[in-house]
Amino acid sequence: MGLPALEFSDCYLDSPQFRERLKSHEMELEKTNKFIKELIKDGKALIQALKNLSTAKRKFAESLNEFKFQCIGDAETDDEICIAKSLQEFAGVLQNLEDERTRMIENANDVLILPLERFRKEQIAAAKEAKKKYDKETEKYCTVLEKHLSLSAKKKEAHLHEADNQVDHVRQHFYEVSLEYVFKVQEVQERKMFDFVEPLLAFLQGLFTYYHHGYELAKDFNHFKTDLTISIQNTRNRFGSTRSEVECLMKKMKENPHEHKSISPHTMQGYLFVQEKRSFVSTWVKYYCSYHREPKRMTLMLFDQKSGGKIGDEESFTLKSCTRRKTDSIEKRFCFDIEAVDRPGVITMQALSEEDRRLWMEAMDGREPVYNLNRDSQNEAMAQLDVIGFNIVTKFIYAVETRGIDEQGLYRIVGVNSRVQKLLGLAMDPKTCADVELDSTEWEIKTITSAIKHYLRMLPGPLMTYQYQRNFIKAAKLDNPEARVAEIHSIVHRLPEKNRQMLELLMKHLAKVASHHQQNLMTVANLGVVFGPTLLRPQEETVAAIMDIKFQNIVVEILIENHERIFKDMPVSGGGQGNTQLNLPRRRSADSKAPSCSERPLTLFPTPTFSEKDKAVEKRNSVVVNSSADSVNCNSTHNWTQLNSLPTGDGDHDGLQLAKPSQPNSLQNPKVRSSTSTSTPLRKARALYACKAEHDSELSFIAGTIFDNVHRSREPGWLEGTLDGKTGLIPENYVEFV
Repeated sequence: MGLPALEFSDCYLDSPQFRERLKSHEMELEKTNKFIKELIKDGKALIQALKNLSTAKRKFAESLNEFKFQCIGDAETDDEICIAKSLQEFAGVLQNLEDERTRMIENANDVLILPLERFRKEQIAAAKEAKKKYDKETEKYCTVLEKHLSLSAKKKEAHLHEADNQVDHVRQHFYEVSLEYVFKVQEVQERKMFDFVEPLLAFLQGLFTYYHHGYELAKDFNHFKTDLTISIQNTRNRFGSTRSEVECLMKKMKENPHEHKSISPHTMQGYLFVQEKRSFVSTWVKYYCSYHREPKRMTLMLFDQKSGGKIGDEESFTLKSCTRRKTDSIEKRFCFDIEAVDRPGVITMQALSEEDRRLWMEAMDGREPVYNLNRDSQNEAMAQLDVIGFNIVTKFIYAVETRGIDEQGLYRIVGVNSRVQKLLGLAMDPKTCADVELDSTEWEIKTITSAIKHYLRMLPGPLMTYQYQRNFIKAAKLDNPEARVAEIHSIVHRLPEKNRQMLELLMKHLAKVASHHQQNLMTVANLGVVFGPTLLRPQEETVAAIMDIKFQNIVVEILIENHERIFKDMPVSGGGQGNTQLNLPRRRSADSKAPSCSERPLTLFPTPTFSEKDKAVEKRNSVVVNSSADSVNCNSTHNWTQLNSLPTGDGDHDGLQLAKPSQPNSLQNPKVRSSTSTSTPLRKARALYACKAEHDSELSFIAGTIFDNVHRSREPGWLEGTLDGKTGLIPENYVEFV
């Protein structure tokens, strides 16, 4: 089981359970910190002591084998599983190299030691500083609060008001520090998945490059290394999107903390001071209290916020009545009395503020007026799954497929806000809908695609419904790929009829878009990133929900790839039929079709081995997109009055980073192409992107690989070349000649 997600709303409750979850994260960070220090020490010994190389390698391998990654959430993607087992793979490689005692280590300090030290100093050290600040503010807040609550109600009103303001200021500062600390802890936990593993991968690559005796082993390791490189890049890309979502949620929590408190199974919970009378002396003891409305059960737990430790056992009783204490009847403020069915006497309790007392009394049906704490219900969205809605989507889809299906970044690049508003306004108005001419150059393709996405967000609920949102996520987390398809197939046919019809229309269209991905660069995985948060947005915006975005994307990928089977065939009870369409890992969802050059790329990312000049060229050729612009809006935009929440400007994009491969020289210069096709000279070429072979006739490689004897193949779109003595096919748009 992985580490539990830390919800920002729990920072305001500061419950014992929250402290326990936070402590588990702190222990994991401390364990990681100790492990990195040990790993750095072992690496330096490996560099400085060639005579003890065998011993150092064995220790290094043992350290790697013992460490286990803990991911946030209850399930892992295939990429995360690949990364999690990478340390064990590395350990196995080092153990196989133990007999080769003569080794030369070059650049190991730059590729291994410095990145790990930088991660430890910049990330883990920052988390430790945040913890010190958090502990300090916790102690300060508790001290000020206890002192404040001890003030006599007979003090002057001005003095009491000033004291209240002081406590509010300290409380708000404590909440902000708590939110920032939780954010930093979870950020470091996720960042280590790539900042920590990638230096190790680079170190191993150095070993394979400079050690002749490791040549054969390096060839055997290439397959896993390719998968891991792609997994790291995919994880980094997802991290950028997830981090922006979590940061946005944290900012919302800071601005409106009461509106974003999580729904709890408890009617009310928080800290209360309970008056305890002993031998003519009364003392006030701080408890963490939980009240369940249905059984009217009150639970008290003695807990010390400063030390984070539980003191004593829980005490519970059934509530009989609750009555507010008048100010003139007791020295303390914010007090109320409760009576229990199974406990004699009256229990006097002190809340933390007047508002806190009102909430407790309202929950326990005390003699206080009941205030409506619910947010104003939002206006019903104009968009509906009716005839108008289906006509709009059908018309928009037809325009995209006939005018711009080959446009690069289709659905990822966002249209101008004002244009999208205008188009949807005209299309949804019965008086003007017939006059909208989508064939006109007045409407750009990015405006039409943005209008489709925004229409889906304007629906009263997500297209795949709140009711089945968790079912779809659970299906995507199944280990068996065929079981995922079968379960999603079954859930789709439980959707309301109109929802299923609209979903079928959309998936059929997206499958057609994905079939043109070599021109528009929108693979099935990229379309999943764009539409996952829109079609499966959660009802409650929490950190745990944001962590499930990657599984939302997987659901959409499966729907696109298997749309014919899912929507045309009825699901078979008991797990479906033997369709083996989805037997590959999630990130390679597009590879289930017949292999050809049009099925590339699996993933695109710039090689770290380029020179500065090459990096500049790659940067100019890349399409950088903003993940937060569209994915944030998908959770908050529900009605027509909120159309202005769309991102503005032509420069906005939707999703993760997408690198566009630069064309080979033969395609950029017609003269070169003509000369090459007639004389077919043998040249060298360098790989711009990673590629995994699907047939024995193809070559697998990573970015930066150099091929010999490269010439054109008889197969259009492919080259032939030699790598490590093996000759095979290479996708033409994956390499450049050198």
